[in-house]
Amino acid sequence: MSNATTQQSDSKSSNSHSNKQGQVILLLALAAFSSTSAFRVLDPALPQLAKEFGVSTGKAADVVTYFAMAYGIMQFFYGPVGDRFGKFQTLAFATLACAIGNVLVGLAPSFDYVLAGRIMSGATAAAIVPLSMAWIGDHVPYEQRQATLAQFMTGTIMGMTSGLVVGGFFTDTLGWRASFAFLAIVYAIVGCLLLLKRKMVPESVSSAKRLQIIGPIAQVFSTPWAQVVLLVVLIEGALVFGVMSFVPTYLQLRHELSSTAAGLVTSLFGLGSLIYVARAKWLISRLGEAKMVVVGGWLMGTGYLTYCLGGHWVLACLGSVFCGFSYYLVHAVLQTNATQMVPQVRATAVSLFASFLFGGQAIGVAIGAVIVDKGGPFWVIVCGMTLMPLLGMYFGWRLHKRSKLATSESPAK
Repeated sequence: MSNATTQQSDSKSSNSHSNKQGQVILLLALAAFSSTSAFRVLDPALPQLAKEFGVSTGKAADVVTYFAMAYGIMQFFYGPVGDRFGKFQTLAFATLACAIGNVLVGLAPSFDYVLAGRIMSGATAAAIVPLSMAWIGDHVPYEQRQATLAQFMTGTIMGMTSGLVVGGFFTDTLGWRASFAFLAIVYAIVGCLLLLKRKMVPESVSSAKRLQIIGPIAQVFSTPWAQVVLLVVLIEGALVFGVMSFVPTYLQLRHELSSTAAGLVTSLFGLGSLIYVARAKWLISRLGEAKMVVVGGWLMGTGYLTYCLGGHWVLACLGSVFCGFSYYLVHAVLQTNATQMVPQVRATAVSLFASFLFGGQAIGVAIGAVIVDKGGPFWVIVCGMTLMPLLGMYFGWRLHKRSKLATSESPAK
C-alpha cells in the first residue's frame, strides 16, 4: 500500500512538472511568435515604402537588412548574458523592450527613423528565439528535445506566417504603420506574462562571478563541428530568408497581386513548415539527418523553380508550401545540432547560431537588393534555386562523415 501511494505521489509530481514545463514552452512559443512576426511584417510593404519615402525597392529592403544585422550582432551579447544571469529572465525583459522599437517605427516621420526603429526592434528581439532554445536545451532531456523544439517551432512558424499576412492586410487597409501598433501591443502583453512567470521558472546559470563575453564565444568558435554548423546556417539564411524577402514583391510584379494577396501566398511557407512539424518524428526515423538535409536542399530548389515557372499565382502557392516544408528538413537538423554543439556554454552557442542565421539573411537581402535593382526579383529566386541543393548536399556529406567517424571510434571507447 505504501509503494502504491509513493508511485501515485511520484506520478502526480511528474505530471505537475510536465504541466508547468508545458506552460513555459507555450509562453516561449508566444514570444517567438512575436519575434518572427516582426521579422516578416514589412516584406509585403516594400513597394509601398519605396513610394512613400521616395526610395528604390532595393533601398526599401534595408528595413529587412537592418533588422537582421542588429539581430545578428546582438547575439554576441545575449548569449553570454543568458549563460551568466539566466536565459528566461533575459528574454523576458527583452520581449517587453521590443514594444518600444515597434512604436518608433509606427510613428517614424522619415525613412531614417524607420531604419532606427527596425534596428532597435532587431536588437531587442534578438534575445527571444535563441535563448528560448537554449533554455529548452538546459531543461529538456536530449531524447525529448526534438519533439519539444518542434512544439516551440510552431510559434516561430505561425509568427512568420502571421507577419506576412498582418503586414499585407494592414498595408492594403489602414496602412503599414498600423501593423507596428499591433506588434507593439502583442510584445507588451507577452513581455508582461513572461515577467510574471520568471520567478517560478528554473534557470541554469554560470558559476562565474563576472560576465564573460570573449571566453564563451572563443570556446564556440574553436569547436570544429560548431564551425561547420555556423557556416552552413549563415549560407542557409542568405539562400532562404534573403530570397523569400523578395517573393511578395515578385508576386506583385509578375501576377499583379495586392500586398495582402502576395503576403498570403508567401505565408503558405508556414503551412509547409507545419507539415514538417506534424511528420517530424517519422521523417527523422525514416531518413536520418544526412538524407533529410540533402532532400530538403533539392526540394527547396524545386519550390523556387515553381515560383519561376508558374504561369498562374496558384502555382506560387505550391511553391511556398514546398519551400516551407523543405526549409525545415534542413533547418531542424541544424537547430538540433546547435543546442548540443557546445553544451558548456549553450546560450552562447545557440545565440551565435542565430547570429549567423540572421546575419546570412542580412547578406542575402543586401545582395538581393542589388540584383533586384539591376534585373528584378526573378533573378534573386533563380540564385536560390541554383545554390540551395548544393548547400544541402554539402551539409549532408559533412553529417555522414561525422556519423561514420563516431561509429568507427565507438569500439575504442
